[in-house]
Amino acid sequence: MKNIHEVFFLKTSYLVGIIIVIIIVIGGLVLFLMPAPKAKDTIVIGTTDKVISLDPAEAYDYLSVNVIQNVMDGLLRYKPGTTELEPALAESYTVSDDGLVYTFNIRQGVTFHDGSPLNATVVKWSIDRAIAMNGDPAFLLSEVVNRTEVTGDYQIKIYLKYPFSAFPSILAFTVAYPVTPTAYTTDEFMTDNIVGTGPFKLAEFIRDQKIVLERYDNYWDSNYLPKVKRVIIQFYSTSTALKNALDAGEIDIAYRTLTPEDINSYIANNGTNFIILEAPSPVIRYLVINVNRVADVRVRQAIACAINRTKIVEEVFLGQAENLYSMVPRGMWSHIDAFLEKWGETNITKAIELLQEAGYSETNKLEIDLWYTPTHYGPTEDEVAEAIKTSLEATGLITVNIQNAEWAQYRENWRNGVMDMFLLGWYPDYLDPDDYLFPFLHSSGAASLGSFYNDSTMDQLLENARKTSDIDERTDLYEQVQEKLAEDVPYIPLWQAKQYVVYKKGIVGVILDATQIFRYYTIYWSESASSLASLVTIGTYSETKIE
Repeated sequence: MKNIHEVFFLKTSYLVGIIIVIIIVIGGLVLFLMPAPKAKDTIVIGTTDKVISLDPAEAYDYLSVNVIQNVMDGLLRYKPGTTELEPALAESYTVSDDGLVYTFNIRQGVTFHDGSPLNATVVKWSIDRAIAMNGDPAFLLSEVVNRTEVTGDYQIKIYLKYPFSAFPSILAFTVAYPVTPTAYTTDEFMTDNIVGTGPFKLAEFIRDQKIVLERYDNYWDSNYLPKVKRVIIQFYSTSTALKNALDAGEIDIAYRTLTPEDINSYIANNGTNFIILEAPSPVIRYLVINVNRVADVRVRQAIACAINRTKIVEEVFLGQAENLYSMVPRGMWSHIDAFLEKWGETNITKAIELLQEAGYSETNKLEIDLWYTPTHYGPTEDEVAEAIKTSLEATGLITVNIQNAEWAQYRENWRNGVMDMFLLGWYPDYLDPDDYLFPFLHSSGAASLGSFYNDSTMDQLLENARKTSDIDERTDLYEQVQEKLAEDVPYIPLWQAKQYVVYKKGIVGVILDATQIFRYYTIYWSESASSLASLVTIGTYSETKIE
C-alpha cells in the first residue's frame, strides 16, 4: 500500500486517471471537518478479505495493513484524498546535503493505547525491530537503512546506505510504524493483537469472524478523531454472502470484494438505497513465471504474446478494469506500454513462432501449470485462470493445467518455487515506480515474490535509479527497466484494477484515493446527508515537497 519523500518526484503531466466518483454524498470530506451532527455511534464494514497478521513488522497483505493504518500512525502520512505527505508522529524532518541522513523531530505528548509514551527511543527500537525480525515487508527498510541513532529525547537520525529520494514514503508505510516495547517483543510477531497511537484501538479480534475497533479518545490529532465510537469489520466467506449482508442491513459498507455483476447492479440503482463509488486504483494484477521452472525465455515471451487481456477485462470484469502492459501502473510517471510495444496484444502468430523455435509442436506440446488462489482476490480468479488457459491453448502448442491453493499454502508454494506460473496482485507500499519494479526485479527480492529472476544488468539499473534524484534520469532508467522486463518476461502485467465501495445512504466521509488507504476514521453517519450530487475530479500525481 505508499509514496512520500523529501522531493516526491511525480510529474503533473501524468494523470493518475479521471477519478469518476459515480455519486458522492454532498459534503464528503468537507462535512467530515465540520462539527458532527447527531449520528449513530457504530459503522459496520463487510469484507471477504482476511487478516493475516496485525504486527506491522510482519503484515504485508491488504486488509492487515489497512487495519494497522487505522490503529497506528507513521512518522509521516498522506493527506486524505491526495498523494501528498504531511507530518504525523514526526513534526518535521531534515535531510543532509548528501541525502544519507534523515533527522526526525518526534511529536511530544503522544501516548500509545496502553498509556506508554512515544519518544525517539521507541521509534528507533521499532525500526530496528522490524529490520531484525525480517518479516515480509522488512526489506523495504533493510535494503536502504544503514543504522538509526537517538540524538535527543524526541529526535532520531536515520542513516541510509545510499541516497534514496523515495525514502520518506517508506516511513509512511506500516512496516515503519512505531510500536511500544511495553506490548511488543523482538522474540515473536504479535499477530492477533495491536497497540498503536492511532485514532482507533483494538477492542476485539475473532479471527475470520470480526474485528471491533473503538475510538481512542486521547488521540493526539483532534482533526482526525473519529466521529463514531466504534467500527466493526465483519468477515464473509463469499461475495454472495457479503452482498446479502449489505442488502439485509447487517452491514453498512461493503468493501472488497463484490462480483462485477453485483457492482453493475449497484451502479444501475445508485442512490436508491445505497451509494457506490468508483475510482482508479494503483492496484495491478500480473502473472508470475518462475524462471527456474520455465527457463527458456522464448517460452516466456510466447506466453506474453498469447495473453488476451481484453478478454479478461471485458468478459470477466465487465469493463471494471483496464489492460495493463507494464508493472508500473498507468498514470504514474515513467509508465510505458512496454509489453504492448514489444509483443502486441494477443499475437498468436508470434507466440507460435517463438514456441516452434523453442522446440515445441502439435505433437510435442508445452505442458505447463497455471495456479491461482480461489478466495484471496475475490470470486473471479477461476474465470481469469480459464481465460488465460484459453488464450495460451489457442496457439495449439500449449497444454495448460489449472491448479489452485488457498492463500497460506499458495504463499508457501511460490516461496518454495514449486509453481510454474501463478496469479498475484500488488498494491503500493509507496507511490513511486521503484515500488513496482525493485521488489520484483532486483535479485535481493525476486525470489520472495516467486519469479527467482536474477540479472546483474537489471540490478544495476534499479540501483542507479534509486541513487539519483534527477527526475529525468530516473524516468529514463525506469523506462529501460520496463523494456528489459518485457524482453526477459519473469512477470506479465495483466490488468489495472478499479476501486469500488458500496454503502448505505446517510453515510458520509468515504474516500477512495490513489494511496489505496481505506480510512475508517473519516466515515460517519449524517442525518442531513439525504441529497446526492455527482462529482468528477481530475486526479494527478503532482510534484510535492514536504518540509
